[in-house]
Amino acid sequence: MKEIWVKNVVLETGYIFDEQQTVTGTETGEFHLCLANGKIKEIITAGSKIENGAEVFDANHTLALPAFAEMHIHLDKTYYGGKWKAPILAENIFSRIEEEQTLLLEQLPYVRERAEKILELELMYGTTFVRSHCNVDQIIGSQHIERLQQVFESYKHKLEGEIVAFPQHGLLRSESVQLVKEAMRNGANLVGGVDPATVDEDIEKSLSVMVDIAVQFNAGIDLHLHDRGHLGIFTMKRLADMVEDANLHKKVTISHGFGLAALSEGEALEIASRFSGLGIDIASTAPLDFQMPLSLLKSQGVDVYLGNDSITDHWDPFGTGDMLEKANTLAQRNRWKDEHRLSQAIGYITRGITPLSKEGIQAWPKRGVEASFVLADASCTAEAVARRSKRKAVFYKGNVVHETFSCQC
Repeated sequence: MKEIWVKNVVLETGYIFDEQQTVTGTETGEFHLCLANGKIKEIITAGSKIENGAEVFDANHTLALPAFAEMHIHLDKTYYGGKWKAPILAENIFSRIEEEQTLLLEQLPYVRERAEKILELELMYGTTFVRSHCNVDQIIGSQHIERLQQVFESYKHKLEGEIVAFPQHGLLRSESVQLVKEAMRNGANLVGGVDPATVDEDIEKSLSVMVDIAVQFNAGIDLHLHDRGHLGIFTMKRLADMVEDANLHKKVTISHGFGLAALSEGEALEIASRFSGLGIDIASTAPLDFQMPLSLLKSQGVDVYLGNDSITDHWDPFGTGDMLEKANTLAQRNRWKDEHRLSQAIGYITRGITPLSKEGIQAWPKRGVEASFVLADASCTAEAVARRSKRKAVFYKGNVVHETFSCQC
């Protein structure tokens, strides 16, 4: 059993409160962590002695944060790693679908190489879990799935990957039902879909087929839903009904969910209660052009996650691959300037893990948890989110998968 000690790690131990019980700061301490078998085996104070001869990694007084999770990206179709190319103007989603009729075949030889470059970028920033949507369509069949599986296999000692079988051109519209089933049969993790109303033009049938495939393969669902207003909300409510009937509790994600932006507070609370009861979660890019009720949903028990969506591709050129920047964007969008809310914002990019609970009780790390974490050049989580602090090292299941202590990065 290989053990490694990570010494001089800064961990948060609690919040500092004033007389009105307002959080004004974060208390920290320095510790040594013993990692073994992919877990944190032991946590001792920095004044304690490490046994002679042990393998040691010096954290050099950097702050430990839970490793980040990229919950929505398209690794299989990107310009990243190739020549710069800005997206062309498009009227709607159908213009993009038409563009992909030729683009997908042009990019096919570079899918694996470019996906690996994005993973290296995300690793550098502290991400060790990546959920990627992957095209399944009549143009390239399931070739993207096969290539992405190869990529994740080659990176299995550095991060964990999930693949969504994604019928970008419409599950029904492009007659891709059998292709999605083939992808699921060949190892895709989740069933995807896109805009059952706008793209498939049949909300009931599109959702029903998606749910049936998920049940058939005992898999989850991750649905792209861009439709806004009443149309988007109606689609979400019908999906919730089907999730309940099919007993797919805690297995469904709605990506984007732009319709939520049109809800009143009362309506948002109502749908949040429904989603929380069914374990339906939300994956968002934290859009800048309209406000999503993400914090309200989260306060009601809905799991809310963030994703880059794309780094640079024919849809959007602005992605950075930095999940900490996504948390920062969300904080800015919501005007979370105080210590407490900045600190808690980290949960949006760690699948809900926060070093401190809302009440300021130390919640992470604990003995026995997975040894996947980031060492950041920050005094506390709030500073890391606000200042997008430099990442000095990344650990995945007890192994160093990226570090910059040896260079002035």
